[in-house]
Amino acid sequence: MCAALLTWLTLAVLALTGCSSSDSSSSSGSSTAAAKAPAADRIEPLSGTPKAQLPATVRSADGHDVTVRSTDRIVPLTGALSEIVFSLGLGERVVARDITATFEQAAKLPVVTRAHDVSAESVLSLKPTLVLAETTTGPAEAVGQIRAAGVPLVVLDPAKKLEDVGPRIGKVAAALGVPAAGDELNRRTEQRLEKAEKAIPHDGGKNGKNGKNGENGEKPRVAFLYLRGSASVYLLGGAGSGADSLIEAAGGVDAGKESGLKKDFTPITSEALAKAAPDVILVMSKGLASVGGVDGLVKIPGVGQTPAGLDRRVASVDDGVLLNFGPRTDTVLASLIEQIHAGK
Repeated sequence: MCAALLTWLTLAVLALTGCSSSDSSSSSGSSTAAAKAPAADRIEPLSGTPKAQLPATVRSADGHDVTVRSTDRIVPLTGALSEIVFSLGLGERVVARDITATFEQAAKLPVVTRAHDVSAESVLSLKPTLVLAETTTGPAEAVGQIRAAGVPLVVLDPAKKLEDVGPRIGKVAAALGVPAAGDELNRRTEQRLEKAEKAIPHDGGKNGKNGKNGENGEKPRVAFLYLRGSASVYLLGGAGSGADSLIEAAGGVDAGKESGLKKDFTPITSEALAKAAPDVILVMSKGLASVGGVDGLVKIPGVGQTPAGLDRRVASVDDGVLLNFGPRTDTVLASLIEQIHAGK
């Protein structure tokens, strides 16, 4: 998840904890979002527990060479990293989670973040033998405190597009000393992504409006809105939001990016939405719940006047998986393809 969105997420943490757990069930009035109850939020690990080849020395994204001698007690500091560790078959060695690790197998683990800030004291109290973080993990003081305590800390660049999935899995597997399991997980993930892409309609989506550029043809124009109603955070995704890569892979056009938004996220305005003119609005399920479902969504200034708002065409994907770019991204892609190409 990009740094700009993490900043907004920090501001919106109170809204996160106040959202209804029913998510898409509160999306009244939407034949797309309301009908798509999310599947069980679970990880599918590889069969068996891979044997680690340790010690393993890897290059951390912050410039450090890190030697990992034990993976007995792992602390991944983002939900996306937790997803990869569990998928590799090492979930039983994870001793803590970030607030964004929402899948079922991690539910009972202690949370070591406050809002989206890491608590170094909480992490160190669990005596980890390896901590995995991203360059967006903070505050910097907490990350520095963990490293100063002598704990092996591997930092990875955040994933921002579909092409990042494979390299990211490979880097996590290398840090854990299980490169062969990483190769296996990458093969499985690639096969599933390819299978998902086969469901894209050959006509590019017969229900989409004509794009502003001729090459877009009948592809549906999809705008990603990041919403946290209780914190009054309403953002429109543009180039680099992460959702743009998924929308394009699903056979759609990212309406924010195509309308000229160069930043990853921009506050929603009626003018920006009118220019984007989406056929479909993509949201996270808790974000949709936070504004009162589709009925509340179309009341946000400018949303109700878009083609998507007028037709109440809303695609909803669970918060804990949409922008992870990991082993479950095929399910995200399959859901997007089904929802954005669905009839009105």
